[in-house]
Amino acid sequence: MLRHNATPTAMSAPVAPFPQVDHQRAVFTDGLALDCGVTLAGHTVAYRTYGKLNTARSNAVLVCHALTGDQYLAETNPVTGKPGWWDNIVGPDRPLDTNRYFLICANVLGGCMGSTGPREEMTDAEGHGMGRPWGTDFPNITVRDMVRQQKRLVEHLGIDRLLAVVGGSLGGMQALQWAACYPESVFACVPIATAAQHSAQNIAFDEVGRAAIHADPDYRGGRYWEDGRVPAQGLSVARMVAHITYLSEEALQRKFGRKLRGAQTLTLLEDVFEVQSYLRYQGSTFVRRFDANSYLTITRATDYLDIAAEHEGSLARAFAGTATRFFVASFSSDWLYPTSESRHIVRALNAAAANVSFVEFPTDKGHDAFLLEEPEFHRALGGFLAGCAARLGV
Repeated sequence: MLRHNATPTAMSAPVAPFPQVDHQRAVFTDGLALDCGVTLAGHTVAYRTYGKLNTARSNAVLVCHALTGDQYLAETNPVTGKPGWWDNIVGPDRPLDTNRYFLICANVLGGCMGSTGPREEMTDAEGHGMGRPWGTDFPNITVRDMVRQQKRLVEHLGIDRLLAVVGGSLGGMQALQWAACYPESVFACVPIATAAQHSAQNIAFDEVGRAAIHADPDYRGGRYWEDGRVPAQGLSVARMVAHITYLSEEALQRKFGRKLRGAQTLTLLEDVFEVQSYLRYQGSTFVRRFDANSYLTITRATDYLDIAAEHEGSLARAFAGTATRFFVASFSSDWLYPTSESRHIVRALNAAAANVSFVEFPTDKGHDAFLLEEPEFHRALGGFLAGCAARLGV
């Protein structure tokens, strides 16, 4: 949403300390082995649930969030005060029907909303707190590591098999990884606006964002937490660059065109285009809710993802013999994860003889379409999940 009172610079005022929130969480004292060879002696998952788990424990749907999302799927976010990021499709008689499904949404490993990550207290090999954040000492993680930790949470909640794993963007990567790693634990998989690996262009955009953070003098080699600093300028620029990739040229033109903020004609004297104001607002609000080291950690994890490489270069082999049902969705104007990436996934699933449905939804809203009002997509998602639930007698 465009804010006309957005400040003319990305960060023109001091950044308030990151709010401390007592998140709902599960704490695990046994080790979590990571792909990089490190074992986290103790680890925490912050999560939220919606709806009620049925007696058979057969109606659980894991909803995986995107890069800068969190566990506050469908309620007021305690940090931002805004509605949940998928509030428009969660609730009674909505696609993610809380009368029918038990929804679980967890903050990813490496995140900054309560799950173990760079902002949380560092622990030693025995799991004892060391009195400071992990910061840049937090190990490199992968999407598969995120899913391993989510599996622990699902088991902790007493669930043997999920009705479905659903997610868009990075959330879709997690959904695919679930289906590849734990097919017996996933009846249905819904990867939305995503890919099985990052393209060179995706990696390039991520690197620009990371470079902006590293170049900020307040980053201080990742130890900005020592004196309460925030690398606000770098993190703001990273968000601005990323946000451009979430939109489409058509959407930007429709929303902003060449309109000026607070002026009718171009004077060449400190003029600000509406699109500049919008991006600056996005950047300035982001630094008040997200941690820079978490941003670096999670973007690296998305770049590392290559499900085919995990299976001798064959994406089809990753899903060989699977009984999981798939619904793959893409959006026509998404150039971050274009439809060609979804078709690549579908071809691999077909080669693996998987049960798969695929739809490309026409829209001019770009990558963010999966978060916005797209009635046709919502009906298809709701219909697919309802069909899966009926199949299991839920």
